[in-house]
Amino acid sequence: MVPLDSTLQGREEPFEQVRSYLHEHEFALGGNWDYEHGSFDRYLDEGHQVWLRIPFEVTRGVMDGDTESTDAIVRIGTPFVLKHVYNEGLDKEAQARTYGALMDQFQEPLDKDADVEDQWVDRAASLLREIEKGW
Repeated sequence: MVPLDSTLQGREEPFEQVRSYLHEHEFALGGNWDYEHGSFDRYLDEGHQVWLRIPFEVTRGVMDGDTESTDAIVRIGTPFVLKHVYNEGLDKEAQARTYGALMDQFQEPLDKDADVEDQWVDRAASLLREIEKGW
């Protein structure tokens, strides 16, 4: 994970405005959100292993996911680049189970916080500058 300096850090905006603007730049609400915080993510590579993440925390109101109507105000955190190295192929340890298959259908990444090459840090910083200009 590599943190990036940004003029967005610390800004407070309505969640709907942030979401709408970042959706225009191909960001999606990360799957690990909850009612108090979350992040917007955009992949930088074709393999979807390198990501620019813009975290936020809810400072007022209620956020209920990626819905059209919310009164939440969010504060933008420090953007960062991260890299997940996925385990490709079949899991040799897997066993056929009906109930467990519902819960364990995906393998863990080999490295959730792999080293990020300079080219991806530069690409993320450039994309972040584009986003800052239009904000």
